[in-house]
Order: sequence, then C-alpha cells, then structure tokens
Amino acid sequence: MLYDFYYPLLTNKQTTYIDMYHREDYSLGEISELMEVSRQAVYDTIRRTEKTLVSYEEKLGLYDKFKRRQSLLKSLETEISNQTSDHITQLIDAIKKID
Repeated sequence: MLYDFYYPLLTNKQTTYIDMYHREDYSLGEISELMEVSRQAVYDTIRRTEKTLVSYEEKLGLYDKFKRRQSLLKSLETEISNQTSDHITQLIDAIKKID
C-alpha cells in the first residue's frame, strides 16, 4: 500500500523493480536477467526502496491518514444508514463519492 501512495517520489529504476517484483511476481533472478544487472543489485534496490517507502510514511503519514479517514467514513455511513429519509440517503451517496 505504501507504494501506491509514494511511488511518484521514487526513481524510474525503483518503480520498475518494485512493480516487477511485487505486482508482476517476477523473481529476483528474472528481473536481473531482464535488466542485465546482478541479482544482488536487484535485491539491494528493492530492499532499499522498501525502506524508503517506510521512511516516507513515518515522515508524511499519508497512508495512516487515509486509513483513519476511511474508518471515520465507514462509521459515519453506518450511523447514517440507521436513519430513514431521502436526505440521509443523499448524504450516504455523497460520503461514498469521497472514496
């Protein structure tokens, strides 16, 4: 999830390696062959990038804020859904659009 929030802050190489490894499920060996670098270079880049993403989250907290906002919206939606009226239904629809 951190990648989804902070990928614009990464270099092209970091983005490529992380995408290939985590999203496309390539092995370190496959990435190293395709990128023509050593397996160790791929491993180091991925681990360093993961640490960088954690560091960004510690400093900026975007993912944590997102999770808290989602939780609050869900609670509000639950509270409102217990009410009955067209106005309340409109509020629920507006809350869902925030996502």
